[in-house]
Amino acid sequence: MSVEPIVDLQDVTKIYYKGDNEILTLDHVTLQIQQGEFIALMGPSGSGKTTLLNLLGGLDTPTEGRVTVCGQDLSLLSARELARWRADHVGFVFQSFNLLPVLTARQNVELPLTLQSLSANERETHAETALRVVGLGERMDHRPSELSGGQEQRVAIARALACDPNLLLADEPTGDLDAKSARDVMHLLKRLNESFGKTIIIVTHDPHAAEFARRELHLEKGVLHMERTR
Repeated sequence: MSVEPIVDLQDVTKIYYKGDNEILTLDHVTLQIQQGEFIALMGPSGSGKTTLLNLLGGLDTPTEGRVTVCGQDLSLLSARELARWRADHVGFVFQSFNLLPVLTARQNVELPLTLQSLSANERETHAETALRVVGLGERMDHRPSELSGGQEQRVAIARALACDPNLLLADEPTGDLDAKSARDVMHLLKRLNESFGKTIIIVTHDPHAAEFARRELHLEKGVLHMERTR
């Protein structure tokens, strides 16, 4: 019996409009990703990588084609239903850590949990568990200014994990980090994939970061050109 992919893109095109000009960002992309894969999405600036990531996370909609994630055709959801779906199924990690400076690591991780039907104690427990998973059990009460860049990104990853998402989407997660911190973050993502079975898709320009993934996808001018599997 075939296993339904966690991500299924069918003939997806995305066009943006700037004045009277059409900007073709994705050009008839078809792609399937299975549960438990670790994907690196690569390509030059403007190739459509972040657009594709945003479509997978329900942050944008295709001009043509169908995007099905976790068994859900995202075009069938209202804006409210889509927000609920994202909260239940997708964790996001960005290049800029997007942590609130006045909050501790624990409080930053708890923030998205306010969208869940959880008590304050349950939110705190989820946040503490996620921080321990990323190796910051001793830094829960530190604010971002008291953490290194690599530790801040670990807090951001813990925040993405706190809701136990099916899919983890990371846009240039090592882009603002030094080489050692970048390696540490990629080792963490690899462990989350291998030990916890998380499906992870990262956008990256860094070939060293891409080496941690099991499969590389290459976009150029909105077209999926090449794959490499390890």
